[in-house]
Amino acid sequence: MNEFAIIWDWLEFAVRWLHVITAIAWIGSSFYFIALDLGLRKAPNLPVGAHGEEWQVHGGGFYHIRKFLVAPEAMPEHLTWFKWESYSTWLSGAALLMVVYWVGGELYLVDQTKSDLVLWQGIVISALSLGVGWLVYDFLCKSKLGEFPTVLMVLLFALLVVMGWGYTQVFTGRAMMLHLGAFTATIMTANVFFIIMPNQRIVVKDLQEGRTPDPKYGKIAKLRSTHNNYLTLPVVFLMLSNHYPLAFATEYNWIIAALVFLMGVTIRHFFNTMHARKGMPYWTWAVTAILFVLIMWLSTAPMAHTPLEEEEARDLTPAEQVFASASGFEDVTDIVLGRCSMCHAREPFYDGIHRAPKNVLLETPTEVAAMAREIYLQSGVSHAMPPANVSWMELEERQAIISWYRAAGS
Repeated sequence: MNEFAIIWDWLEFAVRWLHVITAIAWIGSSFYFIALDLGLRKAPNLPVGAHGEEWQVHGGGFYHIRKFLVAPEAMPEHLTWFKWESYSTWLSGAALLMVVYWVGGELYLVDQTKSDLVLWQGIVISALSLGVGWLVYDFLCKSKLGEFPTVLMVLLFALLVVMGWGYTQVFTGRAMMLHLGAFTATIMTANVFFIIMPNQRIVVKDLQEGRTPDPKYGKIAKLRSTHNNYLTLPVVFLMLSNHYPLAFATEYNWIIAALVFLMGVTIRHFFNTMHARKGMPYWTWAVTAILFVLIMWLSTAPMAHTPLEEEEARDLTPAEQVFASASGFEDVTDIVLGRCSMCHAREPFYDGIHRAPKNVLLETPTEVAAMAREIYLQSGVSHAMPPANVSWMELEERQAIISWYRAAGS
């Protein structure tokens, strides 16, 4: 069991690393092309069908870029397609969700204080909900509402708020934030896979076969691309939120998520307007700051704490029972309560700590058994916790943790 825990932790790290790398590539290219598109200039002697051009300098050279609004007169010999950045980001993100929230679902997915769902039911909700968002959104875009972009964006925002509230009814706060981000990212990648790329292929095929491409395909793709542009920053926030309990472990986390989507709109509006050379709408800075202050206020709103007696009365899961019955459990519980619970508590008393880090609570034997793997990895085989060893955990105590965890797996 101990070797598996180490291998699994490194696997999670590798998938997370891949996800971050591919996300950087996707977001970078997305932001670049939005800025390029908005910055195109009309110029004399442009080729037939050209919408504008841009001169750019980078890497010791100059780039001369032209955009054809529908298509050029003839098919170029070489085309670079931008699609794998999106696909690989979604695929790696889906793999990470499975590794962390499905395999580790007993800790991170279903909140037993909110619902009576068993793990497999939570996993089914997790998987099916991601596709539901795309189906609803795609239906709205293909309806007559597609002719009213602002109304469509408001309805999309309402859909995201409803999903955030729905997730928080069954999932942990951490899982709610992550799934809302995955829900949004699924819409974005599906836009690329089902709409943007097929429309571009239709245009390319028309050129190859000597037909004049229909401009409607470019218009449809542009609408979806614009939506992706405004959704990007909130998705990044939601993906990072699992490191900050003040964001996910609060009573109003779904409202915080909703306000983050509004912040994404105000931030992107500023940069989109600037890149389009239509001025500098500094009022968006003030709105963004107000929204952020509101988020901070909501994060500190009073929360209902679960009494220790109620937590201790909870039945142990089969996995927890293995660790609770293993040799050395009582000693390890004493070690954790003495070295860790001053921070990992419902009301931390370590100076400067206002919320339990990552919302991990270690005040009862049940909680120690539930976090066995993390205790083993963070305070046994590595010395990550306590940070800077501020509570002076001895080497003998770390060895006791290792021995206990390995005894449970023997």
